[in-house]
Amino acid sequence: MITVKSERFIDTGVSRGPERACLVAVEATNADSVWSVEDSLNELTALAHTAGAEVVGTLRQRLAHPDVATYLGKGRLQDLIDLERQLDCELIIFDDELSPTQQRNLEKALNARVIDRTALILDIFAQHARTREGILQVELAQMEYRLPRLSGQDVEFTRQAGGSRGASGGVGGAIGVRGPGETKLEIDRRRIRSRISELKEEIEDVRRQRSIHRRQREAQAMPVIAVVGYTNAGKSTLFNALTSANVLAENMLFATLDPVTRNITLPNHQEILVTDTVGFIQKLPTKLIAAFRATLEEVVEADILLEVVDISHENAIEQNETVNEILEELEAADKPRVTALNKVDLVDDPDDIDTSLYPNAVPVSALKKRGLDNLMETMARVIAEDMVEIDVIIPYRKGDLVELFHRRGNIEKEEHLEDGVHIVGRIHRALRGYFLSYSNAG
Repeated sequence: MITVKSERFIDTGVSRGPERACLVAVEATNADSVWSVEDSLNELTALAHTAGAEVVGTLRQRLAHPDVATYLGKGRLQDLIDLERQLDCELIIFDDELSPTQQRNLEKALNARVIDRTALILDIFAQHARTREGILQVELAQMEYRLPRLSGQDVEFTRQAGGSRGASGGVGGAIGVRGPGETKLEIDRRRIRSRISELKEEIEDVRRQRSIHRRQREAQAMPVIAVVGYTNAGKSTLFNALTSANVLAENMLFATLDPVTRNITLPNHQEILVTDTVGFIQKLPTKLIAAFRATLEEVVEADILLEVVDISHENAIEQNETVNEILEELEAADKPRVTALNKVDLVDDPDDIDTSLYPNAVPVSALKKRGLDNLMETMARVIAEDMVEIDVIIPYRKGDLVELFHRRGNIEKEEHLEDGVHIVGRIHRALRGYFLSYSNAG
């Protein structure tokens, strides 16, 4: 199926603005996916817009599996060549990751630049990376992606001119070639491998630094909640609403990349740490997950996951499945979880929402700050279930321990006796030792 979204461009000598892109997808008839090709193309369109392209047409084909040489069948490839000429496309974006062979063959057949979903996502990451850690991780993923694609036309590839980082922090230049290596890329395989090794060492340093910070947090025995979810589900907006932070929250895919941690106090006066993390997406490149290992460890090491689901989205269930698949890959799917069913203000009838599909689900509107009290109460309950129960009588001279229990624990009963404060409740395992000598076991 071919879709044309605008008329043929006529060159008037004026700046053409955004790159004109055509999107291509294969609907694999033997694929086991919860996503339809139409939904996947709609998401690819959103990614292209985020990167700065104008989508002028789409083409799709039903095949048992993509052609190993050209992704599309021979006849459909000719249709694509005709579509490219008709719409004057500068960029052809494929919905799956292309093999180096497929990409080379397509570049020979087409007069437009050819990139795949992976390159597009990497380009968006290159635009949005702000911290040293984020920039390093994006560069590593780009280098590992480009290495197998260096071939006999390396000279032409390595001389591609890239964009320069503007005052706003964005990156100029052509989509799919932005990022760390665009300064004419006069490098060969050996130099790329050398740079990959350097990047891995630098990221390992970042990982070690993160580990130190994490141990410091663990020493404070404060429960850690990692905010996870599909990109653009409203994670950062919810994080800001809960923590009064000022994390960038925009209606675009991957608006933020770098994790941010803040402490908040729950309604039961318990202090916890909340970390915002990078959003997930279907067909998230494995190399990207590997490159962002240091960042995603915040998810792996968290005590509780707060998953944000855009309940107003038509693919909310599919997006939740994708999040679960990535959490499985990270070996974090079995962690206790609270689900914020976000954007209820955009749902016609919030009472029709089936909360039973999600663990510990709470309907909220992060933007309107609705349902946040219920969400925090649910978080407190789930955190308490993951703590150890103790019954202690703390002497009055140990008021600091009473105060510690109030800040770090979950109190179910408190009474003042003649010999001290009797507290029944739950406390983080790491703090249990402080209270064992005051046990009221008998």
